[in-house]
Amino acid sequence: MYDPIDLSKKTEDIVVTHSLKKYYRFRPTGFYGGIATADTVGCNLRCRFCWSGNSVWCAKETGEFYSPEQVVEKLHTIAESKGYQQLRISGGEPTIGKDHLLCLLELLNTKYEFILETNGILLGYDPTYVKSLSVFPQVHVRVCLKGADAEEFSLLTGAKQGFEYQLKALQFLHESHVRFNIALVCIHPEKKQRLFQRLHEMNLESVMIEEEEITLYPLVRKRLQEEQMLHYFERQ
Repeated sequence: MYDPIDLSKKTEDIVVTHSLKKYYRFRPTGFYGGIATADTVGCNLRCRFCWSGNSVWCAKETGEFYSPEQVVEKLHTIAESKGYQQLRISGGEPTIGKDHLLCLLELLNTKYEFILETNGILLGYDPTYVKSLSVFPQVHVRVCLKGADAEEFSLLTGAKQGFEYQLKALQFLHESHVRFNIALVCIHPEKKQRLFQRLHEMNLESVMIEEEEITLYPLVRKRLQEEQMLHYFERQ
Protein backbone atom coordinates (compact mmCIF):
# COMPACT_ATOMS: atom_id res chain seq x y z
CA MET A 1 0.00 0.00 0.00
CA TYR A 2 1.12 3.57 -0.58
CA ASP A 3 0.65 7.03 0.90
CA PRO A 4 -1.11 9.37 -1.56
CA ILE A 5 0.64 12.42 -0.11
CA ASP A 6 4.06 10.86 -0.76
CA LEU A 7 2.88 9.80 -4.20
CA SER A 8 1.73 13.37 -4.88
CA LYS A 9 5.24 14.66 -4.27
CA LYS A 10 6.87 11.96 -6.38
CA THR A 11 4.40 12.52 -9.19
CA GLU A 12 4.87 16.30 -9.10
CA ASP A 13 8.61 15.78 -9.59
CA ILE A 14 7.78 13.96 -12.84
CA VAL A 15 4.92 15.99 -14.30
CA VAL A 16 5.71 19.55 -13.15
CA THR A 17 8.77 21.65 -13.92
CA HIS A 18 8.71 25.30 -12.91
CA SER A 19 5.36 26.61 -14.26
CA LEU A 20 4.99 23.82 -16.83
CA LYS A 21 2.91 20.68 -16.44
CA LYS A 22 2.43 17.58 -18.55
CA TYR A 23 -0.72 17.07 -20.65
CA TYR A 24 -1.39 14.41 -23.25
CA ARG A 25 -4.57 15.57 -25.00
CA PHE A 26 -6.87 18.54 -25.57
CA ARG A 27 -10.37 17.75 -26.83
CA PRO A 28 -14.04 18.67 -26.98
CA THR A 29 -16.27 16.22 -25.08
CA GLY A 30 -20.00 15.78 -24.55
CA PHE A 31 -19.85 15.64 -20.74
CA TYR A 32 -21.81 18.33 -18.86
CA GLY A 33 -23.63 19.10 -22.09
CA GLY A 34 -20.38 20.01 -23.85
CA ILE A 35 -17.05 20.98 -22.34
CA ALA A 36 -13.51 21.81 -23.50
CA THR A 37 -11.16 19.32 -21.85
CA ALA A 38 -7.43 19.25 -21.14
CA ASP A 39 -6.23 15.77 -20.15
CA THR A 40 -3.35 16.05 -17.73
CA VAL A 41 -0.71 13.52 -16.71
CA GLY A 42 -0.13 12.12 -13.24
CA CYS A 43 -2.24 11.16 -10.24
CA ASN A 44 -1.76 10.54 -6.52
CA LEU A 45 -4.09 7.52 -6.48
CA ARG A 46 -4.06 4.17 -8.26
CA CYS A 47 -7.76 3.37 -8.42
CA ARG A 48 -8.54 -0.17 -9.56
CA PHE A 49 -11.27 1.16 -11.89
CA CYS A 50 -9.26 4.05 -13.41
CA TRP A 51 -9.71 4.53 -17.16
CA SER A 52 -6.75 6.84 -17.69
CA GLY A 53 -4.07 4.20 -18.23
CA ASN A 54 -0.69 5.58 -19.27
CA SER A 55 -1.35 9.08 -17.96
CA VAL A 56 -1.50 7.62 -14.45
CA TRP A 57 0.73 4.55 -14.54
CA CYS A 58 3.36 5.71 -17.05
CA ALA A 59 3.68 9.44 -16.37
CA LYS A 60 7.35 9.62 -17.34
CA GLU A 61 6.66 8.35 -20.86
CA THR A 62 3.35 10.15 -21.42
CA GLY A 63 2.48 13.65 -22.59
CA GLU A 64 4.35 16.90 -23.11
CA PHE A 65 4.95 19.95 -20.95
CA TYR A 66 2.68 22.97 -21.44
CA SER A 67 2.63 26.38 -19.81
CA PRO A 68 -0.59 27.69 -18.22
CA GLU A 69 -0.84 30.14 -21.12
CA GLN A 70 -0.71 27.33 -23.67
CA VAL A 71 -3.32 25.26 -21.84
CA VAL A 72 -5.67 28.24 -21.55
CA GLU A 73 -5.25 29.09 -25.23
CA LYS A 74 -6.13 25.52 -26.25
CA LEU A 75 -9.17 25.37 -23.94
CA HIS A 76 -10.46 28.75 -25.14
CA THR A 77 -10.01 27.76 -28.78
CA ILE A 78 -11.96 24.52 -28.32
CA ALA A 79 -14.73 26.22 -26.36
CA GLU A 80 -15.09 29.02 -28.89
CA SER A 81 -15.16 26.66 -31.86
CA LYS A 82 -17.83 24.45 -30.26
CA GLY A 83 -19.86 27.12 -28.51
CA TYR A 84 -19.14 25.61 -25.08
CA GLN A 85 -19.56 27.51 -21.83
CA GLN A 86 -17.50 25.13 -19.68
CA LEU A 87 -13.85 24.10 -19.34
CA ARG A 88 -12.16 21.37 -17.32
CA ILE A 89 -9.00 19.38 -16.65
CA SER A 90 -9.43 15.61 -16.62
CA GLY A 91 -7.40 12.44 -17.22
CA GLY A 92 -5.22 12.82 -14.11
CA GLU A 93 -5.22 14.77 -10.85
CA PRO A 94 -5.31 18.52 -11.67
CA THR A 95 -4.41 19.67 -8.16
CA ILE A 96 -0.89 18.26 -8.52
CA GLY A 97 1.15 21.34 -9.38
CA LYS A 98 -0.62 23.99 -7.32
CA ASP A 99 1.17 27.01 -8.80
CA HIS A 100 0.49 25.83 -12.35
CA LEU A 101 -3.23 25.38 -11.67
CA LEU A 102 -3.66 28.71 -9.90
CA CYS A 103 -1.83 30.54 -12.69
CA LEU A 104 -4.05 28.79 -15.24
CA LEU A 105 -7.19 29.87 -13.38
CA GLU A 106 -6.00 33.47 -13.28
CA LEU A 107 -5.69 33.43 -17.09
CA LEU A 108 -9.07 31.90 -17.90
CA ASN A 109 -11.80 34.04 -19.39
CA THR A 110 -14.35 34.44 -16.59
CA LYS A 111 -17.26 33.94 -18.98
CA TYR A 112 -16.52 30.22 -18.78
CA GLU A 113 -17.32 27.95 -15.86
CA PHE A 114 -14.32 25.84 -14.86
CA ILE A 115 -15.07 22.40 -13.45
CA LEU A 116 -12.23 21.12 -11.29
CA GLU A 117 -12.50 17.33 -11.23
CA THR A 118 -10.44 16.09 -8.30
CA ASN A 119 -10.14 13.36 -5.71
CA GLY A 120 -9.71 16.13 -3.14
CA ILE A 121 -6.70 14.59 -1.40
CA LEU A 122 -4.47 17.66 -1.69
CA LEU A 123 -7.35 20.04 -0.96
CA GLY A 124 -7.92 18.22 2.33
CA TYR A 125 -4.23 17.99 3.13
CA ASP A 126 -3.57 21.69 2.55
CA PRO A 127 -6.44 24.00 3.61
CA THR A 128 -4.64 26.99 2.08
CA TYR A 129 -5.21 25.37 -1.31
CA VAL A 130 -8.97 25.76 -0.97
CA LYS A 131 -8.52 29.37 0.19
CA SER A 132 -6.58 30.04 -2.99
CA LEU A 133 -9.36 28.51 -5.10
CA SER A 134 -12.04 30.56 -3.36
CA VAL A 135 -11.00 33.75 -5.16
CA PHE A 136 -12.19 32.30 -8.48
CA PRO A 137 -16.01 32.48 -8.57
CA GLN A 138 -16.13 30.64 -11.90
CA VAL A 139 -14.68 27.48 -10.32
CA HIS A 140 -16.94 24.54 -9.46
CA VAL A 141 -15.19 21.63 -7.74
CA ARG A 142 -16.35 18.06 -8.35
CA VAL A 143 -14.89 15.86 -5.61
CA CYS A 144 -14.97 12.15 -6.36
CA LEU A 145 -15.09 10.09 -3.17
CA LYS A 146 -13.38 6.76 -3.75
CA GLY A 147 -15.62 4.75 -1.46
CA ALA A 148 -18.07 5.49 1.32
CA ASP A 149 -15.59 4.97 4.17
CA ALA A 150 -11.88 4.50 4.82
CA GLU A 151 -12.00 0.73 4.38
CA GLU A 152 -13.70 0.93 1.00
CA PHE A 153 -11.36 3.75 -0.04
CA SER A 154 -8.33 1.52 0.57
CA LEU A 155 -9.95 -1.40 -1.25
CA LEU A 156 -10.71 0.71 -4.31
CA THR A 157 -7.45 2.66 -4.46
CA GLY A 158 -4.83 0.46 -2.81
CA ALA A 159 -3.84 3.43 -0.62
CA LYS A 160 -3.32 3.06 3.11
CA GLN A 161 -4.98 6.41 3.84
CA GLY A 162 -6.73 9.29 2.13
CA PHE A 163 -10.45 9.08 2.78
CA GLU A 164 -10.26 11.53 5.68
CA TYR A 165 -8.46 14.01 3.44
CA GLN A 166 -11.35 13.71 1.00
CA LEU A 167 -13.84 14.56 3.73
CA LYS A 168 -11.68 17.44 4.94
CA ALA A 169 -11.67 18.79 1.38
CA LEU A 170 -15.47 18.90 1.49
CA GLN A 171 -15.35 20.69 4.84
CA PHE A 172 -12.83 23.28 3.63
CA LEU A 173 -14.77 23.91 0.41
CA HIS A 174 -17.95 24.43 2.40
CA GLU A 175 -16.28 26.79 4.87
CA SER A 176 -14.66 28.79 2.06
CA HIS A 177 -17.95 29.08 0.12
CA VAL A 178 -16.55 27.36 -2.96
CA ARG A 179 -19.17 25.75 -5.17
CA PHE A 180 -18.84 21.95 -5.21
CA ASN A 181 -20.61 18.64 -5.51
CA ILE A 182 -19.76 15.04 -4.68
CA ALA A 183 -19.32 12.14 -7.07
CA LEU A 184 -19.36 8.78 -5.27
CA VAL A 185 -17.90 5.42 -6.18
CA CYS A 186 -19.36 2.85 -3.80
CA ILE A 187 -19.33 -0.93 -4.15
CA HIS A 188 -21.00 -1.76 -0.83
CA PRO A 189 -24.46 -0.13 -0.88
CA GLU A 190 -24.95 -0.71 2.84
CA LYS A 191 -22.17 1.80 3.55
CA LYS A 192 -23.92 4.68 1.81
CA GLN A 193 -26.29 5.46 4.65
CA ARG A 194 -23.42 5.80 7.11
CA LEU A 195 -21.68 8.18 4.72
CA PHE A 196 -24.86 10.23 4.34
CA GLN A 197 -25.14 10.42 8.13
CA ARG A 198 -21.56 11.63 8.39
CA LEU A 199 -22.19 14.28 5.74
CA HIS A 200 -25.26 15.35 7.69
CA GLU A 201 -23.11 15.75 10.83
CA MET A 202 -20.78 17.95 8.74
CA ASN A 203 -23.76 20.11 7.65
CA LEU A 204 -23.29 18.89 4.08
CA GLU A 205 -26.62 17.13 3.67
CA SER A 206 -27.72 19.59 0.98
CA VAL A 207 -24.68 18.98 -1.26
CA MET A 208 -25.54 17.23 -4.52
CA ILE A 209 -24.25 13.65 -4.72
CA GLU A 210 -23.99 11.83 -8.01
CA GLU A 211 -23.07 8.22 -8.65
CA GLU A 212 -19.79 8.04 -10.54
CA GLU A 213 -20.33 5.99 -13.69
CA ILE A 214 -17.60 3.41 -14.23
CA THR A 215 -17.10 2.35 -17.85
CA LEU A 216 -15.56 -1.09 -18.23
CA TYR A 217 -13.05 -0.33 -20.96
CA PRO A 218 -10.92 -3.39 -21.88
CA LEU A 219 -7.94 -2.31 -19.76
CA VAL A 220 -10.22 -1.43 -16.83
CA ARG A 221 -11.95 -4.81 -17.09
CA LYS A 222 -8.60 -6.59 -17.22
CA ARG A 223 -7.28 -4.74 -14.17
CA LEU A 224 -10.44 -5.44 -12.18
CA GLN A 225 -10.29 -9.11 -13.14
CA GLU A 226 -6.69 -9.32 -11.94
CA GLU A 227 -7.72 -7.71 -8.64
CA GLN A 228 -10.75 -10.05 -8.40
CA MET A 229 -13.04 -7.02 -8.18
CA LEU A 230 -14.84 -7.13 -11.51
CA HIS A 231 -18.05 -8.51 -9.96
CA TYR A 232 -18.53 -5.30 -7.97
CA PHE A 233 -18.73 -3.21 -11.14
CA GLU A 234 -20.53 -5.57 -13.49
CA ARG A 235 -23.67 -5.27 -11.38
CA GLN A 236 -23.76 -1.48 -11.70
